[in-house]
Amino acid sequence: MRLNELKDNPGSRRSRTRVGRGIGSGKGKTAGRGHKGQKSRSGVAIKGFEGGQMPIHMRLPKRGFNNFTKKKYTEITTGKLQSYIDNGLLKIDKEITEDDFISSCAIKKSPNGFKLLNKGDLKSKINISISKATKSSIELIQSLGGTINILETPKTKRNRKVTKKANKTKQEEDILEDNKVVENDSDDNSEDETESQDEDNVTEDSEGT
Repeated sequence: MRLNELKDNPGSRRSRTRVGRGIGSGKGKTAGRGHKGQKSRSGVAIKGFEGGQMPIHMRLPKRGFNNFTKKKYTEITTGKLQSYIDNGLLKIDKEITEDDFISSCAIKKSPNGFKLLNKGDLKSKINISISKATKSSIELIQSLGGTINILETPKTKRNRKVTKKANKTKQEEDILEDNKVVENDSDDNSEDETESQDEDNVTEDSEGT
């Protein structure tokens, strides 16, 4: 085998159909588009167009949404884990990692790692390190005397009701403080007015005498 002898398998590459090159080719004149009409012209995209009426993709109701932040995991069950151990693909004398699943068990890893599910019987005492696991699978491994190391830190849930209540109380406190400031200013102004009136009265009395 030499470089100049390399070639593809027969039938793997087909030449492009050349249209509009004479009637002898079978694709001449109208080039497979038929006679006249809007579809025979170039630059026309009428797929999904229903003559002006409301198209089907707009008539049907929409529901839900696509969560672009959703994480995808490769799921592995406790029963499958036990079968790998029984077949000698995984060793229980050392910690089982996600790299062992990829190299020894020929499992494809998803971008976010593996997730352990409690489905099937697990009899062996194992030490495993995995991205995510269900609560029941963690309890099962710990009940057998093994250990499990969760690589992904659990997401803390926010209590939105508490935060809303705290914000509301804070706003009420701010309003009360503003009202107190306004009352103090009004009291100061009234005191200034009384003092000025007293001074005017004193000057009038002195002039009268």
